[in-house]
This record gives sequence, structure tokens and C-alpha cells, in this order.
Amino acid sequence: MGFPLMDRSVYDSMAEIDERHWWYVARRKVLAELIRRKVRPPKDAKLLEIGCGTGHNLKMLGEFGSVDGLEIDEAARSFAEKRVGQEIFSSPLPELAGIPEHHYDVVGAFDVIEHIADDVGAVASIARLLKPSGKLVMTVPAHQWMWSAHDVVNHHQRRYSKASLKRLIDGSPLKLETMGYFNSLLFPVAVAERLASKARGKDDANLAPPAGPINQALERIFAAERLAIGRLPLPPGLSLFAVASAK
Repeated sequence: MGFPLMDRSVYDSMAEIDERHWWYVARRKVLAELIRRKVRPPKDAKLLEIGCGTGHNLKMLGEFGSVDGLEIDEAARSFAEKRVGQEIFSSPLPELAGIPEHHYDVVGAFDVIEHIADDVGAVASIARLLKPSGKLVMTVPAHQWMWSAHDVVNHHQRRYSKASLKRLIDGSPLKLETMGYFNSLLFPVAVAERLASKARGKDDANLAPPAGPINQALERIFAAERLAIGRLPLPPGLSLFAVASAK
């Protein structure tokens, strides 16, 4: 799959807003806590983020060790390289040609696997990159019934249920360690907004952050989930996470 995983406009917007949009900022905080609690990388770990986009997660991942990135969109990859000052891999999933095998303690795939037609092959390829003790940490959008224009512009192939995500990992060379929902506190608001937009016939994919105070409030609410992630199960949310280890 060598073509961009999202519309050009999505990457362009990401580069403009990934340091201030509530979703990006809060998700980084939640993911960092998930990695600390459930992945527990060794000191000086080697990490890889597949589908790193504009590189907005790489600094956060760098808290855990040395980080490589992979991004197939040329413009997003160039932006990420300037941001972090290093070369970013460009091999697509599921091939991952030229990426060192059995090399990484942690591979992250954050809202990536839903873009890949062959998700089974993608997870199997990622498994080959992990050290014997390595772990994959991944996130995907939840609930197929939530499908909207957002999924279309982001070139999603599917959204996942807990059952379908478990089947994917159980059928791979990896062992599922934990999974659960997140972005749960805002889920009722998101459902109401999604239904209202469809009823109005304005089911769009606007990616711009809301006005400052609202953006800050949404960030605080979503980021508060870092206190529970990996400790307590969260109720149904907009996303699912999974941590899986090499067998």
C-alpha cells in the first residue's frame, strides 16, 4: 500500500494544528501513561512509530528511548524529518521492506491499522520487527456504526469492535496482553454531535480546533483519562487500544 493513507488536506491540517488541537495534545498524554503502565519499556529502549505523520508523537516517545519513525506520505515525512532532525523510514505496510527485524522493544501504530486493507498482514509484519520481549501498542477507531465523513476523508477501511480487534491479534504472531476503550468521557457528546450532523445533512470532516476555551476544556477532559488508562477499564469510547507482545 504505497499511496497516502489520508487525503492531502488531512496531512496539511495535521501539520498546522498537531501542537494545539485538543485531540492530539490529550492523546499524547494518554498514550504516554499507557506505555508507562502497560508496556514498561526497558531503559534506553528502541522504539518505532509506524505512520508517524508529521512526527507529533516522536518527542513523547523519545521519553522512553531512541525513536525511529515511518511515514509513506512524502510531505508529512519531510515535515517530520525537519521536526526531529533525523531520517524517517518510508516503507509501506504490510511490506515494511528495509526495516530491521527483531530490533525494536516497542512499535507504536496509533490510528494506522484501520487504513490498511490487509490488516492481518500488517500486524504479522509488525511482529517481525519486535525483539523477543518486544511489544506492539496500537490504537484504532471504535464502533463501525460511528462511520462518518471523517472516516472517508481519512481513508479508513473499517472501524473496530473489541471482538474484531481481539480476533485480529489472536490470529497474528502476537499475544494480546490488554485492550480497552479510551476517549470515553467525551463519547456521549461525540455520538450526539455525529447524529445531529447526519440529521442536518452536514456530516463533514472539519479538522479545525474549536475556539480556545472549548479546545482547552476538551483537552482537559480527554487528558483526564490518563489517570485511569491501564489501571481501570474505561466505558465505551471513540477509540480502542491494545498492547500485544511477541510470542
